[in-house]
Amino acid sequence: MIVRQFLQWLRTAPAGDRAEATSALARAYLYSNISSDDRAAAEGAMLVLLDDPSPLVRQALSDVFASSQAAPPAIVHALAADQPEVARPILERSPLLVDADLVDLVATGSEKTQVAIASRVQLPRAVAAAIAEVGAATACLVLIESEHVDIPQFSLDRIVERHGHLAAIRETLLERDDLPTTTRQALVVKLSATLADFVTGRSWLEGNHAHRIAKEACERATVTLAAQVEQEDVRPLVRHLCESGQLTAGLMLRAALCGNLRLFEEAFAELSGLSPMRVAAIVQDRGGGSFRALYEKARLPGALYPAFREVVGAIQTAGFVGDDGGAIRLKRRMVERVLTRCADAKSSDIEPLMVLLRRFATEAARDEARQLYDEAETDSAVIPEPRLVAA
Repeated sequence: MIVRQFLQWLRTAPAGDRAEATSALARAYLYSNISSDDRAAAEGAMLVLLDDPSPLVRQALSDVFASSQAAPPAIVHALAADQPEVARPILERSPLLVDADLVDLVATGSEKTQVAIASRVQLPRAVAAAIAEVGAATACLVLIESEHVDIPQFSLDRIVERHGHLAAIRETLLERDDLPTTTRQALVVKLSATLADFVTGRSWLEGNHAHRIAKEACERATVTLAAQVEQEDVRPLVRHLCESGQLTAGLMLRAALCGNLRLFEEAFAELSGLSPMRVAAIVQDRGGGSFRALYEKARLPGALYPAFREVVGAIQTAGFVGDDGGAIRLKRRMVERVLTRCADAKSSDIEPLMVLLRRFATEAARDEARQLYDEAETDSAVIPEPRLVAA
């Protein structure tokens, strides 16, 4: 009888009053000691309130039931499918929404719906994967900013693939301590492509020129990344490069000319199918008879073999690896040696290699000049300025 009178009153009451009364009814349902008949009647009344034209009324239900395990499931699921402002508390906190419910809401809901779900504490991995797969960029950003969500690696890769061109996504991912090396390298690729498109779109550079510069910058960053990771992380990085079509002869030659033997040898191991230990033995073999077979087994371009042969010979020269530049910069002395030896080959099909080596030589010379300038700046900062002494 009381519930029937309440429903009649709702027909003429202002929206604000209806919302307050609805909130009181929902709290009574959860926390008051009422009979089963009254509880059933109250639930029926609240089901009717789901059709109230004012979102304030439905918002009142959502606020009260959002965190409760004892809330009526039918009402919770109806509120979860309501307009985003009404559904948000339910989507963010309700324990009655299981993984399948959340995945479906991510797939069918709006961007605001996805953001609310991504904000849940201890979000299940399956739901995180769904957001990574189909979620809007803002939802993915909220997801990767959360400290309480265990995001699968393949989902991180999917976010990079879909939204890695956005600066906020890249910066947030790079701040994560658990970001795999392969994902970091994928972000480098996205950044390079984004910058190339940016300068091309503004007609600052021709498209081919911009993308060549971006590709070289990406290779340089990849070699740097490989030099900074643990030994056990190099092989997964190489496999990722191979699967993504980035493990080129040019990248391998750059790695060798930087003194990055780990990347160089792991790349040959991946391409040839030999063990890293066997590849290392061949590379270090001063006789050099087995390297040609290794090179052919890796199916690298024949035109580049002279450069690789010279590099392997130089690797066996004392002092090549371990200078102040580490294994991240092209070694100018090494590049010029290989360039000179290849220039003496007098072969017509070696010109593309010479073009590549000349670019390497230019890059190495500029890096060396920058390093000398930086060292001079540092020295001038610590040397006191001389003072004039009166006669």
